[in-house]
Amino acid sequence: MLNIILCGAPGCGKGTQSELLKKNYNLTHFSTGDILRAEIKAGTEIGLQAEEFISKGMLVPDEMIIGMLMKQIDGMNPQAPGMILDGFPRTVEQARQLELLLAQRNKETTMLIDIQVDEQELINRLLLRGQISGRSDDNAETIQKRLQVYNEKTAPVNNFYKELNKYFAVNGMGTIDEIFGRIIKVIEGKS
Repeated sequence: MLNIILCGAPGCGKGTQSELLKKNYNLTHFSTGDILRAEIKAGTEIGLQAEEFISKGMLVPDEMIIGMLMKQIDGMNPQAPGMILDGFPRTVEQARQLELLLAQRNKETTMLIDIQVDEQELINRLLLRGQISGRSDDNAETIQKRLQVYNEKTAPVNNFYKELNKYFAVNGMGTIDEIFGRIIKVIEGKS
């Protein structure tokens, strides 16, 4: 099985690259952001709780995210050749919990791919995305907060996967196709 964690700061292109990987390898794509946005749009209790955290640029609590994600993984097609986790785990504790819960299901992560992009480019991409999509969390103030939270809470996840020898960095600057080509080289070299 090919179970990939696609990681990187907000605006690095995780969603775009996940869609390309999904098509290329026929993987099941799990985006915690998409799962949360669907809960918020549906007005569920968990969605309303999550919206309060997101609107302030904060991370949604671990137990809330892990519960929603594992429900999705448990419902995954058993014939699927693997999955992409897009935007999860976001904390070292989430990474520990993920590895434990996957092991209990006789699964494991294959690798974490960290898409690295210069901070100013991230800001430019997110502001542009906010103008195009109307996402309320893509504004200058919230972007700064999200990047700060990423650097403090999510970047240490990389060290967790380095210790497991599952960490791979990819240059996220350039065209979508160039970045995808770099990701494919990592996967083909590892899997």
